[in-house]
Amino acid sequence: MVPQLPLIAIGALLCVWSAQAFYLPGLAPVNFCMDNQKRPNCPSNITLFVNKLDSDQSVIPYEYHSFDFCVGSENESPVENLGQVLFGERIRPSPYRVSFNETTHCKLLCDRKYSSSKPDDEPKLRLLQRGMKLNYQHHWIIDNMPVTFCFMNQQNDQVCTTGFPMGCYVTPEGRPKDACVVDEKYRLADNYYIFNHVDIKIEYRDMTHDPNFLEDKVGGRIISIKVQPRSIQHQSAESLDCSPQAPALAIKAGEKDKEIIYTYSIMWEKTDVKWSSRWDYILSSMPHTNIQWFSILNSLVIVLFLTGMVGMILMRTLHRDIARYNQLENDEDAQEEFGWKLVHGDVFRSPRNALFLSVFVGTGAQILLMVSVTLVFACLGFLSPANRGSLMTFALVFYVLFGSVAGYVSARLYKTFRGLAWKTNVLLTSFLIPGILFGVFFITNLMLWAKGSSAAVPFGTLVALLSLWLFVSIPLTFVGSFFGFRKPALEHPVRTNQIPRQVPEQTLYTKPLPGMLMGGILPFGCIFIQLFFILNSIWAHQIYYMFGFLLLVFVILIITCSEATILLCYFHLCAEDYHWWWRSFFTSGFTAVYLFVYCIHYFVAKLTITGTISTILYFSYTAIFVFLFFLMTGTIGFLATFYFVQKIYASVKVD
Repeated sequence: MVPQLPLIAIGALLCVWSAQAFYLPGLAPVNFCMDNQKRPNCPSNITLFVNKLDSDQSVIPYEYHSFDFCVGSENESPVENLGQVLFGERIRPSPYRVSFNETTHCKLLCDRKYSSSKPDDEPKLRLLQRGMKLNYQHHWIIDNMPVTFCFMNQQNDQVCTTGFPMGCYVTPEGRPKDACVVDEKYRLADNYYIFNHVDIKIEYRDMTHDPNFLEDKVGGRIISIKVQPRSIQHQSAESLDCSPQAPALAIKAGEKDKEIIYTYSIMWEKTDVKWSSRWDYILSSMPHTNIQWFSILNSLVIVLFLTGMVGMILMRTLHRDIARYNQLENDEDAQEEFGWKLVHGDVFRSPRNALFLSVFVGTGAQILLMVSVTLVFACLGFLSPANRGSLMTFALVFYVLFGSVAGYVSARLYKTFRGLAWKTNVLLTSFLIPGILFGVFFITNLMLWAKGSSAAVPFGTLVALLSLWLFVSIPLTFVGSFFGFRKPALEHPVRTNQIPRQVPEQTLYTKPLPGMLMGGILPFGCIFIQLFFILNSIWAHQIYYMFGFLLLVFVILIITCSEATILLCYFHLCAEDYHWWWRSFFTSGFTAVYLFVYCIHYFVAKLTITGTISTILYFSYTAIFVFLFFLMTGTIGFLATFYFVQKIYASVKVD
């Protein structure tokens, strides 16, 4: 395994490079023209799409139309893929009128009036105030490019995020929260300031003078869209004031009569940035590459340490054991067996609850292959941030297709355990784990339905997911099980005794729980830095795009889980404890326990989520993620240990 490690690292590093070389920043570029330059396939009108609103203080996203904003026609709404629907994305056209290279100054969008005499107006106003209090963020899209909000952080660095706040709130104590901090105008205590005006700055590349552009040199391509939201108290819809000195629109906490006038301004500016590099200014605001390299080096140190220990055992201790055991077989004087050879008659005895172990390993193999293939596609650039929802869609499709792998591995392993309830094995492989996941998902979906969230999966999509499970995944699992049971059982190199041997009293370090604690901490140490970025992308709404690093860390995780489990299994066998089947699964699977503890720490220390429903949703989704991770890592350790035990007992001579 030691000589293979540099090759694996080089291959993964090449994937890091290929993620840049073959990065797909979006769909085909679109040229836009001015009204007086109308050409075929060169539109002048540009649609501004609005997406869901989410918050770092709540897990529940809402559709744009849930708030009383200015809405447009839904006839031009794009069709969301499965991943977008599951993540709650609802992309709708907005009423903003954007024409290529046409400046717009202080244009009226719509007027909203709220009156205490109308009972329907107060809930709408309260929902706006709640959204501002919880710092809900807009997400807009132009030309498949997110509209960004750029500001200076505490380190005096410019940071560009793909969302901007719908407003801000000043507490009764006079403490401004979130976006209110950046402007001195937002200071009145117990007031809400809705951002009813946006200054949109669109940078474009002029293609008429581009020497590298060989087609008709017309129009331009949109490179970046930056927005600066403001709160403005307009006198009326006929008398608009969008100047920087305009007073802010304050909504008091108990106020019921209010008029909100929405306006916008658009400014165009040329840039020399190429269309293929237009995502760079967003991604450069994400976690820096040097932190990623630090995590890789940290993981490689752990892998090298483990590889050295395993190599020492395999090349020295284990080789010496095998030579000594085989020499004893040739001696005329019978000597008493000792060490791990002593348990050769029990080491392949079928474990308790072999049915569930085979189901867990089969499902873990399914998840392992799904993650591996998805990461390879992502590493090659096919799942770029511009292709929204593609990552989840790919993962679901591969999970369904690899149901055949789950059936085959589960059936083959159960047959090796000499199990007789083969029908139960097939049914549990098909229904147990997917049923648990679908049950938790359905309960959380009911909560989202009750809250009117955009993340609530529509009934049609729920039926589609159920159909994928019942009519695609389950038949494939049956097919895999059929071929698995047709194959002969895996042959063990030694025979199993009729009477099980008594396991001697174990020391503290060879007992199950200490072994699991030691076996899980090393793989977790390889991934915890990368895990921080993944959790940020899920809960802090940051873009994750460094899939090359993630693939390298994933390979390191597989190596670390395998080596740590093999090492501890060797110690247990030397202590004459032959119960290694479940222990090998739980040893590497215990990494998921550290993962869950880290998720709790992340929730307490990094997030500001409030509310009972949001907390339940966070831990429900975390439980799904941790459970799948447990099955995957447990399967890695089990398969590695199974191969190790087969090999070492095939190398010694026994009676």
